[in-house]
Amino acid sequence: MTVKILGCNSATPAYGRHPTAQVVICKEQHFLVDCGEGTQMRMQDFKVKRSKINHIFISHLHGDHYFGLIGFLNSLALYGREKEVHLYCPKQLQAIIEIQLFHELSYKLHFHYLNFDTDEIIYDSGSVQVKSFPVYHSIETWGFLFTEKERKRIILSEEVRHFEIPKYFYSRLSAGKDYEQKDGTIVKNEWVTKAGKKPSTYAYTADTAPHEKYAAIIQEADLLYHEATYEEVHLQKAIDRQHSTAKQAAQVAKIAKVSQLLIGHYSSRYKELDNLLEEAKSVFNNSLLAEEGTEYEV
Repeated sequence: MTVKILGCNSATPAYGRHPTAQVVICKEQHFLVDCGEGTQMRMQDFKVKRSKINHIFISHLHGDHYFGLIGFLNSLALYGREKEVHLYCPKQLQAIIEIQLFHELSYKLHFHYLNFDTDEIIYDSGSVQVKSFPVYHSIETWGFLFTEKERKRIILSEEVRHFEIPKYFYSRLSAGKDYEQKDGTIVKNEWVTKAGKKPSTYAYTADTAPHEKYAAIIQEADLLYHEATYEEVHLQKAIDRQHSTAKQAAQVAKIAKVSQLLIGHYSSRYKELDNLLEEAKSVFNNSLLAEEGTEYEV
């Protein structure tokens, strides 16, 4: 699983940074998360193929998270797309889109409304699962948790030869099945396999004030993208606007026991971002700045 940052600024473009958008890539599936102004251009800049985007997740209805969506959906039609697109979003977004798209699309657009009352699984392909969860912003806003499904067990070649297990049964061993020999003896799965790599998890919090409730949902994520709109010196602005400082983002990462923190959604008041990173690192050392065009491994 990887995350490519297309936009990492907050309300407006500034200093070469653009409003929020990113692509999560897992099991050859491409998921667009938020679609701020300029997303299409950033896709071109960073060689992201729009044709691979089948599922779009919009966290909330502040413009810097969806003003690029109408243009993107329209471009798909202009290029003659036929494959359906699934949009996971606040309910009100459907009316906004239908007003602006005055012609019929060349593909079917499916709307999936987000439920603000609870966290819930909104997408499951069998190999990747996406859960939405409410966060704490000035309007209804959701975060998203991407989880790679449990990986198959790894076959131990010497052990399967020792127990003379035929190759046709290997796929069942990978799925965790025991093997029964001709004389009825059971060969336990754990004797001939070992656990696969731990499934990767990526948490995206969108815009939010820090809160322990969503920190509990994203526990032990491999990578957490958390907004860090302000430096600690502007804490009161963060409180007033229900955003987070870099220090608060790091505190959430620490509480949630994540492996790595990626901060973004920078205020346009900051040309340089070093202070934000230093503040985050003072609490949670394994912190990184989100940079546009960079792909982060989960």
